[in-house]
Amino acid sequence: MSRSEDYGYAVARIRAMEPMLLDSGAIQRLLEADDTAGALKVLGETCYAKSLAEKGAQERYDAALEAELLSTVMELRAFVPDKGLVDLFRIQYDFHNVKVLLKSSILAKRGGKKRWELMTGLGTVPTDSLVVSVESEDYNLLPYGLSSLIPAALALWEQTRDIVEVEKLLDSGLFAAMLKEAEGFDEPGVLKWVKARIDSENFRNLLRLKRFGVGAQKAASFLHAGGTVSVDALVQLLPEPFESWGRALSHFDVGGVISGVQDDGDFDRQIVALEKALDDYCRDVVSLARYSQNAPENVLAYLWGKEMEIKNIRTVLVSKGASAGRDETRRMLRNGY
Repeated sequence: MSRSEDYGYAVARIRAMEPMLLDSGAIQRLLEADDTAGALKVLGETCYAKSLAEKGAQERYDAALEAELLSTVMELRAFVPDKGLVDLFRIQYDFHNVKVLLKSSILAKRGGKKRWELMTGLGTVPTDSLVVSVESEDYNLLPYGLSSLIPAALALWEQTRDIVEVEKLLDSGLFAAMLKEAEGFDEPGVLKWVKARIDSENFRNLLRLKRFGVGAQKAASFLHAGGTVSVDALVQLLPEPFESWGRALSHFDVGGVISGVQDDGDFDRQIVALEKALDDYCRDVVSLARYSQNAPENVLAYLWGKEMEIKNIRTVLVSKGASAGRDETRRMLRNGY
């Protein structure tokens, strides 16, 4: 599969793209804008200008942000030696689209409206093809195990009428597919990034499960195998106070991340702080690749950096619309690339 020595040209291209990312000064100007319109005006002076103009800044900034990320994904895919490395980043969006389609199918049977507009073009499977596959119940050509997962998810819905169970099944399929793809690259850094993604999802879930007093047996079904911390070890943390989790996991890199999150008694602030710390952790896992001129992980580092940049922009824009304070908004922002 991918070999580090083949990535010298790709990394050089990525270095040339780095100035297009927003620096801390640009994010600060967004924060200092008086309102959403002011923030969009600032954004219109950056590389996002074209996407904002094409999609309509005020009415559809979400579409503009997605278009910008898709443009970046396709630009990298054009010169990366192994396109599968870019597609590894995109798998999450295929599973998002499947969730949208299945929920729409369920709603339609109840007389509701299909919400295909919630699908994204960021996945590897064209949305039109995915719609045809689901509508015709012909899943044979779908990748990443979806050919068996989709009928299994539909059967599970018929048995349980529980959409949470369906989502759990699909989420497990997502991380299993990402692990399988990562293992095929024979690049430790790529696999480490996927494991960090699984750890992040597990700890987000674990804190919420603890908050609502979910028992260990039920909690285990919300957690995913394949991370650096096993499901059994995670479940054992449930009865322990959150502030002790970091110490219990001190021999894992993610333990330091957990230790840095304070429990001040406000669950909403705590979960926001944890999610930010975990996103930064995923960045840190591949950030060392930037010191290498031929590490394939540079591809994931750039894509993750762009995705977090867009998450920061969306956070600022939403906060402006809700008239949230700047300090509160700043605490939610992820570290830059």
